[in-house]
Amino acid sequence: MDNRAGEMLVFQRVVESGSFSQAARSLLMTPSTVSKLISRIESRLGVRLLERSTRQLVLTEEGQIYYEKSAELLAGFEEIERELTRGATSASGTIRVNASVAFGVLGLEPVLPALWESHPNIIVDLSLSDEMTDLYRDRTDVAFRVGSLQDSTAIARRIGVAKRKIVASRSYLDRHGEPKTVDDLNRHNCLGFNFRRAAPVWPLKESGRIVDSAVAGPLLANNGETVRRMALAGVGLARLGDYHVRDDIQAGRLVEVLSHAVDGDEEEIHALYLGGPRLPHRVRIFLDFVCPRLASFLSAA
Repeated sequence: MDNRAGEMLVFQRVVESGSFSQAARSLLMTPSTVSKLISRIESRLGVRLLERSTRQLVLTEEGQIYYEKSAELLAGFEEIERELTRGATSASGTIRVNASVAFGVLGLEPVLPALWESHPNIIVDLSLSDEMTDLYRDRTDVAFRVGSLQDSTAIARRIGVAKRKIVASRSYLDRHGEPKTVDDLNRHNCLGFNFRRAAPVWPLKESGRIVDSAVAGPLLANNGETVRRMALAGVGLARLGDYHVRDDIQAGRLVEVLSHAVDGDEEEIHALYLGGPRLPHRVRIFLDFVCPRLASFLSAA
């Protein structure tokens, strides 16, 4: 394997110590090994770097150039390692975070001001999308995922559980009536999603078992917040996480229906990240700070 940085270090030690033997002692090498290495550099470059005599070593003009440029490169290598080490052990730098729109707005965003009070040098590069993100491809440090996990290469930290609720506005229910059974959904507008992984069915409990009930409506959206707003506007029924509609239900803006049919309809929420034992310190600080607070947010729903 080509190890030119190692050769440069040996040459630097020879020049600074003034002898092969002293350089060899400092590098735990033999003088003959050091001499052969210098000869190999000269042979590869086609120039003489050192004039040798029995009493001293003298740099040639080419040797002086090689020494100065090597010293610059080696110093650059050391600075790279220092900078990376600082990044791995300091609470500073950028963290790329992805979350669904609703979970990001309602759960994560309220936590961030307190994070920055404690760690002002952390920068959160936040993207909100209900589409799945590829941690490798999108260079994401942390992704908060709702539902089943498919990325086996990532480490998952469980946050909590989101229970599903079916809700509608009072104005919609006044016009269309309140569904009492799963079969009643056939005559209702059910707001859905257009994800590749989304199916036009709601898993609902009927006669003691879970049945995938086909639903249809005037809207297919790529995020839960749009579905929620359309439910508020009286367009139809929405099946959303309890944390997403908690405030609307408490304020009377939305009404829960068919609660018996969604008993046990829930999805786990995890924080996914890469890195394992070599996880950058800033990412670990972020996870340790936000995850307990997000767990409290979910448990209050």
